[in-house]
Amino acid sequence: MTAAQTRTHLLDTALDLIWQSNYNAVGVNEICKKAGVTKGSFYHHFESKAELFCEASDYYWEKMRGDLDGLLSPVHTPLEQLQKWINYLFEKKIGDDPDHMPGCPFFTASQQSGCGETKIMASMQSMMNRADKYNLALINNLRNGGYLEDNLDPEQVSRLLQHYIHGALNHARLIQDLANIRRDLPLGVYRIIGLKAEFWPANTSL
Repeated sequence: MTAAQTRTHLLDTALDLIWQSNYNAVGVNEICKKAGVTKGSFYHHFESKAELFCEASDYYWEKMRGDLDGLLSPVHTPLEQLQKWINYLFEKKIGDDPDHMPGCPFFTASQQSGCGETKIMASMQSMMNRADKYNLALINNLRNGGYLEDNLDPEQVSRLLQHYIHGALNHARLIQDLANIRRDLPLGVYRIIGLKAEFWPANTSL
């Protein structure tokens, strides 16, 4: 492999291992073994596991951004955008295996790393800020289309939505109850964003 290919391969490997396990459980030795590279090659590209994590965060975000751009495309109505966004959460963050709900390993890693890992905290804050902009765009689309209750502060609602999603995902990982999270998560989203009751899906109860 070329140097560029080795670097990309290490990023892909780190992403796979972080999703399958967690930040603390994944060490440089395991990453190198899984990627089939030497530690010397690893340290040629990254000075530490924390730096690899930060680079992997940006690498992952670029992949996710393409998905979000598609979800919020103007070819979809705001209600379709909302449903596609919820479906995306189920597909990417929850999955179908109650014993392994990935949630957001990057969010979890920032909790595990502690206050000392300033690079990781800054990387995670950057990712959260970028995701929040997409949440805000979705909320504004719904608001401009007349789907939301009046007198809502879109920026505050966007922050509340992010708080709720991460809390719900962490709770789902702990409880391992797919049925409840699939039923409860959309309901919580509708309430937080102030979706008018007439636009709730027919099978959703107050």
